[in-house]
Amino acid sequence: MTQFLHGVEVIEIDGGTRPIQTVKSAVIGLVGTAPGAAAAVAATLTLGSAILNDGLVFTAKKAGTEGNAISIEVVDPAEASTELTVGVDGNKVKVILATDENKVITSTADGIKTAIEANPEAVALVGVAVLGDGSGDVAPAPRTYLTGGENEPFPLYKPVAVAGSRKKAEGLGTAGTLPAAIDDIFDQTGALVIVVRAAEGEDDAKTQANVIKAMQGWLESQTETGYTPRILIAPEFSEVDAVTSEMEAKAARLRAITYSDCELTASYTDAIKRARQFGGRVEMMWPWVRVFDTDQAKEIDRPSSARQAGLRARIDAEKGFWWSKSNQQIYGIVGTSQPVDWALGDPNTTANMLNENRVSTIIREGGFRHWGNRTCSVDPKWTFEQTRRTADIINDSVQRAHLWAVDRNITKTYVDDVVEGVNDYLRELKALGAILGGECWADPELNTPATVQKGLVYFDFDFCPPYPAEHVVFRSHLNNDYIKKVFS
Repeated sequence: MTQFLHGVEVIEIDGGTRPIQTVKSAVIGLVGTAPGAAAAVAATLTLGSAILNDGLVFTAKKAGTEGNAISIEVVDPAEASTELTVGVDGNKVKVILATDENKVITSTADGIKTAIEANPEAVALVGVAVLGDGSGDVAPAPRTYLTGGENEPFPLYKPVAVAGSRKKAEGLGTAGTLPAAIDDIFDQTGALVIVVRAAEGEDDAKTQANVIKAMQGWLESQTETGYTPRILIAPEFSEVDAVTSEMEAKAARLRAITYSDCELTASYTDAIKRARQFGGRVEMMWPWVRVFDTDQAKEIDRPSSARQAGLRARIDAEKGFWWSKSNQQIYGIVGTSQPVDWALGDPNTTANMLNENRVSTIIREGGFRHWGNRTCSVDPKWTFEQTRRTADIINDSVQRAHLWAVDRNITKTYVDDVVEGVNDYLRELKALGAILGGECWADPELNTPATVQKGLVYFDFDFCPPYPAEHVVFRSHLNNDYIKKVFS
C-alpha cells in the first residue's frame, strides 16, 4: 500500500467468472411495404372557445413528439396603451397583449393570429387557427405546452419492434405486404418482430430495390431496438433471387437464418432447382398456403415464409432453439396452393423428393405440418437448420457475454475466469438438452509469449448439438422359433 492508514480498509476484487446469458433467438426480422401506415401526429393546444369567438388552436409545424416541447404564454402587461407583440425564445412563444389607455385588453383572436404569422420564428414553430369569427378579446393564459404529438409508428427504413401485439401493428394499416405478414406470424405465436417498412416504388423493380434497401434496418436493429433479428423474411418479395441473395448476406452478418418462398406458380422441380442457388443460411419453402381472408370472405393464396417464421419462434419459445420445427403443426391454414403427396414410409413422394433436395414443404397429417429440416447448404456439417441456429446462438451468446474481458490484464486468473465461465455455460446448455456436451480451453500452442505481447489471447470451445431423427429405421425379423412356445 502506498498510503498510510491506521485502521481497516476494504478493497474490492473484480475477478471471478461471469454468467453467460443466451441471446434471444425467437426474433423475426420482417421487411415489406405498408403504404397505408399511420403518419406522425402534430401536437396541438386550444385556448379560448368558439362560443366567445376568442378561441385559438395552435398546431406544431413539425409532426411528432418534438411538438410537445413547444409552449404558448399569453400575458396581460397590466399597463396602459401597450401594443400586441410576439416573442420567441427557443420553443417558447410569448404573446404580450395590447391594452387601451385604461389598461383594458384589446387584442382579439384574429389579431393574435396575424401577429404570430408575421413573426418568422413563431411561424417556424406553430400554425394558428381561430375558433369562431376571431373577434373576441383574448384572455391571458399561463405558459402551456402543446400536447398529443406522436411520432410516425413505422417510419420508412427504420427498425421498429412489435412485441407480439396486433394492436401495435395496427399502425401499419391494411395495404401492402406487412399487415398480412404480421397476421401470418401472429397466427402461430405472439412473436417479437422487427419490422422495417420499405417505400412502394413506381414499379415492381423499384419496390424490390426499396425492399433490399430496407434490409439495412435489420443490421441497425440492435442499436435502435435492443434486439437482433434471427429469422429473416420478406414475404411476397423473397421469391425474387436478388431479394433472397441479399437476405442471405444479411443473415451471415447477423448469425441468422432466412426463409425464402418460391413463386406461387412454381412447380416442385422449380423449387428444387432454386434451392441450388443458395447456401446454409437459407431454407427454401414450397408451396404457398391457402388461408381464409375475412375481409374478402374467401380463401386466398399466401407465401408460407411468414407462418414458418412464426412457427420457428413458437418452437423456440415452447421447446428451445435446438429443436427442429419439422413435424410441428402450422396454424391458421386451410390447405396448400399446390398438392403435396406424402406417405410416412414411401421415398417416392413429392414431399420426400423435396426434402431430399433441400426444400421444406407442408404435409397434411393430423393438421398441416411443416416437413423438412434442411437448409440449402451442400456441406453435410451444416445440413440441418437447427444445427446452424444452435451454433449461431451459442457463438453469439459467448461473444456478447465477454465485453468485460476486453482490455483486462492477461493473467492466469483472467484465463481461468474466462474458461470456467464458458464451461459453466456449456454445462447449463447440456442440462437443458441444447447440446450433448462441450468444453472450453486455452490452447498454450496458440497463446505464445509473442501472441500475448500483442494483446491477443485465444480461447477454444467445442460443443455437439442434438440432431433430428430425420430417418427412423425399424428392422423387422420373422422368427418362427416362437412357434415352439405354443406347444411348450
